[in-house]
Amino acid sequence: MSVASPRVTIKAQQPWPVRLVLGAAVLGFAAAVAVWTYDLGHGLTEPVAADSKEQLAQYKEDLAKLKGERDRLAARVDAAQSQINIERATQQQLVVQVKNLESENNSLKEDLAFFDSLLPNTIGPQGVAIRRMKIDLPHPGQLHYRLLIVQGGKGDHTFVGNLQFIVSTLQGGKSVMMNLPVAAEAGQEKFRLSFRYYQRVEGTLALPQGATVKMVQTRVLENGQIRAQQSASF
Repeated sequence: MSVASPRVTIKAQQPWPVRLVLGAAVLGFAAAVAVWTYDLGHGLTEPVAADSKEQLAQYKEDLAKLKGERDRLAARVDAAQSQINIERATQQQLVVQVKNLESENNSLKEDLAFFDSLLPNTIGPQGVAIRRMKIDLPHPGQLHYRLLIVQGGKGDHTFVGNLQFIVSTLQGGKSVMMNLPVAAEAGQEKFRLSFRYYQRVEGTLALPQGATVKMVQTRVLENGQIRAQQSASF
């Protein structure tokens, strides 16, 4: 052969069983690599998933504790509110009881004055007296009175008479004396008296607008004669 002849490469032909073994080895190696890669990835992600589950469980536990604490606080608030309501109701009842006791106390004082007036040395055998008088000015143009009139003795005589009020006022800068009730006005029956032992009298007198009350004198009259009188100044 000459120098100019082409280069020839000689390859040895392998039998097919050898090629089959080599192919199987390559496939096995690839499978091993794939399995190793899967295990590696699973190993990397597994701890993260476990940590997430543990953290979620902790959150649930904390939430349950918070709910329990909220329920306990709500129960305490409800109990405190109930206690406040009970105390308010009790306070209102006490206020009503105090007012009732004050009213009863005033009635007892009047009764005491009445029984005291029954003593012979206080009034006399047939004497009449105003044992209690209370005059109020609740509103302009109004005069409210409460009286307890008693008669001494054995009660075998019925006293019959009437009330008269002498009211000293200041009207327009001038002093004005008023005799109430006026004889011509209606409602005279409420000023009449008729009793054997005692009589409580209560009512309201109308005054001129702008009148300033300076003094009130209450008189008990029998056949036009004064049997008892009592005054109050303002």
